[in-house]
Amino acid sequence: MSKLVTIYGGSGFIGRLIARRMAKLGWRVRVAVRRPNEALFVKPYGVPGQVEPVLCNIRDDGSVRAAMRGADAVVNCVGTFDRGGKNNFAAVQAEGAGRIARIAADEGVAHLVQLSAIGADPEADSLYSRSKGKGEQAVLAAFPAAVILRPSVVFGPGDGLFNRFGGMVAALPVILLPHAATKFQPVYADDVALAAVKGATGEAAPGIYELGGSDVMTLRGIVQETARQAMRRRLILGIPEWPMRIVAALLDFGSVLTGRLFPNKIMTRDQLTQLRHDNVVAPGAKGLPDLGIDPMAVDVVLPEYLWRYRPSGQFAAIKDSARNLKKA
Repeated sequence: MSKLVTIYGGSGFIGRLIARRMAKLGWRVRVAVRRPNEALFVKPYGVPGQVEPVLCNIRDDGSVRAAMRGADAVVNCVGTFDRGGKNNFAAVQAEGAGRIARIAADEGVAHLVQLSAIGADPEADSLYSRSKGKGEQAVLAAFPAAVILRPSVVFGPGDGLFNRFGGMVAALPVILLPHAATKFQPVYADDVALAAVKGATGEAAPGIYELGGSDVMTLRGIVQETARQAMRRRLILGIPEWPMRIVAALLDFGSVLTGRLFPNKIMTRDQLTQLRHDNVVAPGAKGLPDLGIDPMAVDVVLPEYLWRYRPSGQFAAIKDSARNLKKA
């Protein structure tokens, strides 16, 4: 019988790419999610019965164990940007990660991959980064041979980075940015998925890998590249943190006031705190080259999905070509 991998959060942005790759390798794939009926799209990644979404709540031992039973490998992709509610930073990214690792050790799982983030640190000033750091601690305490992946910001079709700025440059003539000089090293989503597959199959040695792409870009540079791909000229202004912190506080308060029916998807106070720090691979850290992965460049992939923010959408290239036609 073919081997089985359980992917917690396997229907998410990166999880679905891991599921597809594992299925192509012939593995049976169990996609553990809170709402299996919303993850049915993963089933065609393999032959009938090869890829199956199952119900799981990573805040519950029994649920995690049931989804893991019989698995040869486990990948944890579950994360959150919500600091409140039941599925908050601590519950999901610290306690949830530790729970999965502890049960994986109990169940005799051969390989465990934990998706973390650059900046993960139990002593970080950001609640998000702190919970990621505590999650790593819990994972390594229970499963020392785990592979921990720390990507920088991730890009690719469906991402929450370039798509967010794409919407902004399409709608606004002026873009205001706090911490515009903060550096990032965007990494392609499928490169992260490939790294996770190498960890799940045992090809990657245990340890922590920081995943960054071939380009180091400032926040301003990311917005400028988005505007270029969207074929729009925009004024990009750096602003102090304090006015944006007032706006973020009001948006956070509004989210709480509405019982999180309208979550703050613009800018949270914790995201502002994260922006104080560069998000790049640390000198000497193991990364994509150590996994035999040649990182995909940003400008190769962006045209595949940022065309929707151009004034003429998918017809922009045709219109540009038409301008070059000579009149008969």
